[in-house]
Amino acid sequence: MSEEINQHRRRFFGVAAVAVAAIELGMTRTASAQSEQPSTAQLPAIKAGSNTSFEALKQVHAGVLDVGYAEAGPANGPVVLLLHGWPYDIHAFLDVAPLLASAGYRVIVPHLRGYGTTRFLSTETPRNGQQSALAADMIALMDALKIEKAIVAGYDWGARTANIMAALWPERCKAMVSVSGYLIGSQEANKKPLPPKAELAWWYQFYFATERGRLGYESNRRDFARLIWQTASPKWNFDDATFDRSAESFDNPDHVDIVIHNYRWRLGLAEGEAKFDAYEKTLTTGPKISVPTITMEADANGAPHPEPASYAGKFSGKYEHRTITGGIGHNLPQEAPQAFAQAVIDVDHF
Repeated sequence: MSEEINQHRRRFFGVAAVAVAAIELGMTRTASAQSEQPSTAQLPAIKAGSNTSFEALKQVHAGVLDVGYAEAGPANGPVVLLLHGWPYDIHAFLDVAPLLASAGYRVIVPHLRGYGTTRFLSTETPRNGQQSALAADMIALMDALKIEKAIVAGYDWGARTANIMAALWPERCKAMVSVSGYLIGSQEANKKPLPPKAELAWWYQFYFATERGRLGYESNRRDFARLIWQTASPKWNFDDATFDRSAESFDNPDHVDIVIHNYRWRLGLAEGEAKFDAYEKTLTTGPKISVPTITMEADANGAPHPEPASYAGKFSGKYEHRTITGGIGHNLPQEAPQAFAQAVIDVDHF
């Protein structure tokens, strides 16, 4: 059941006009046999890190969770659902949210299960991190907030979640922005070994497969997250305050269980829930995504990620790829908020 939702939506923060030239974005575009789309209005320039907080978060019962989320923009605006990754949280969208709100969008930024103020409603619910569970959570959130359809946009775990929503529930997804493209996987596909260099990049996945890794992450989750931030975005000079804002989310009592289960499930070392079996069976086929999509990649992404050419064929609807230059790393929304927000607006006008 959904809790009472405040009908008078307020913006979390204003967007100050920046009297400088637009942020240099080097973009490359690859259209999938589509004609050139009409250009949309350009957003005001904003320096990454301009915003440092959301207003008080809201909570709503949605499915098996009490979801904590930030909201910005007009209540009657087209909805954008922004989804974060690991080890990050909703603060990755601190600058994206006000940009979209200023353009008239209703922006919802939820903590995924195991992060921030999101909690399980029952102690009996499995602390399950499998891919389809996270996507089902977001459909439940949309139901709880009475949102029929939304633009879904994310990176890392959030991009995978958006991909799955678009593949399994296309009628709920108006359009999609996905960093690093098509990230739907399966236990069967993950049985195939990768070249040594690629396996090395997934070192933490194998670490988490061991009890030593579980204990290590439990004891050192902040140091662990900082290391991932540094290696995944080697040119991002984030400060302690920026990191600490997100690191608080890892104190969630279910965080370690969700993270460990997520990576063990991927390798077939942990079972999922039977209620998600049908979803996973469909996802094993690598379903194509028909909703309008912009995929994005950054030129300094230090995390494992596929080449754009390898997934272009997975999008059967209107499609475009953008590569963002300038030393941008894995956390693209937080490092290049204007480029990310612009992609959301542009895909809405495909």
